[in-house]
Amino acid sequence: MSEEKEMSFLGHIGELRSHLVRSILAIIVLAIVVGFNINWVMDHIFFGPTRSDFFTFKVVNHFSRELTGVDSFIMPAKFSVQQKQLFQQFNVMMAVSIFSGVVLAFPYIVWEIWRFISPALMPAEKKNSIFYINSVWILFMLGVLTGYFLILPFAINFGLLFKVSDNIVQLFDLSDYTTLFLQVTMGMGVVFLFPIAVYILTSIGILTPKFLRTYRRHAIVLIMVVAAIITPADVLSMMAAALPLVLLYEISVIMSNVIYKKMQRKLASNDLTKP
Repeated sequence: MSEEKEMSFLGHIGELRSHLVRSILAIIVLAIVVGFNINWVMDHIFFGPTRSDFFTFKVVNHFSRELTGVDSFIMPAKFSVQQKQLFQQFNVMMAVSIFSGVVLAFPYIVWEIWRFISPALMPAEKKNSIFYINSVWILFMLGVLTGYFLILPFAINFGLLFKVSDNIVQLFDLSDYTTLFLQVTMGMGVVFLFPIAVYILTSIGILTPKFLRTYRRHAIVLIMVVAAIITPADVLSMMAAALPLVLLYEISVIMSNVIYKKMQRKLASNDLTKP
């Protein structure tokens, strides 16, 4: 019997390894594709939030012209970035390629995870889990897009406009900009998974909607701290990150309440069926 269990455990480990290998291969393949198109990716995506024709600036300026007659955001014609280290551009290319590979492969990675856990699920659980599995990669992508289209443009604009002296020449370091880009986009992608964590913790009985409501003020303070870590030090970027996170928290409270009530009804029905 113990030998069968050991073989079963080793079989699960082997199966998990297969899923992980395929996920890593997907990241590598997509990272290579991005690497071969790195010039276009850098010019149009990576440095996109530094130009006046960026989507966010165009939308904000459109409404600004309608209301005030002038543009709210005017970016410089050239965003000067300097290279300080010999292999800095190569390192940035690798970082951007790997990051892009992870983001583009994330839906496939989530699907591989679901394929690994789905055999252990009951038919009803498997049917319900499809919605939540899809929610994982959708929330992650929404977080990345929120960081890219909402937080980065305002952070960059603030960094360009804030001056303590006209004698200072603005020359931005490539690694510094890369860190800001990856920190904001990946950070928002990760924190947007908070509702999934709430769903899991509520489902296993660790978290309750009452707890989330009781400590709402503490959670908002924590959200502000997380937003300050993800974004640069300016208040505008921090608020741009904090508002979606507060909204996600409120959605998580509602979701936790729905799950908790469903669990309570299930427990009550089981108690009634007992002899």
